[in-house]
Amino acid sequence: MPVTNQQASGHMFLRQMYADSYFPDHVVDRGRAILLRLCERIEAQQPSDLEALYALSQAATEEFNSLEAEFEAAGSEIETVAREVIAEDFWFVASAYGFTDADVEELIATRDW
Repeated sequence: MPVTNQQASGHMFLRQMYADSYFPDHVVDRGRAILLRLCERIEAQQPSDLEALYALSQAATEEFNSLEAEFEAAGSEIETVAREVIAEDFWFVASAYGFTDADVEELIATRDW
């Protein structure tokens, strides 16, 4: 199901990670796919409050947790820059869907990175 939200569909997710050769594109592509699936889930389930949004974002965060091993296998890791970029894009998604009061730390509360 394609993302219909204009802001989300036009956003270049994880831009800074793509721009840095330390992060292998094929693994960053998987992270981008996680964020797009989050958008799709938000559109399909239409969470009515922050708690419902947090449940969706935290499930997506757990998918990012599993990417850590792939980053490491490719000679990279989810380090400070990546953590900030990923967190910013989680907040972007929340904001694009009208949850401008979402707490970024709560959006990614289940992170291991």
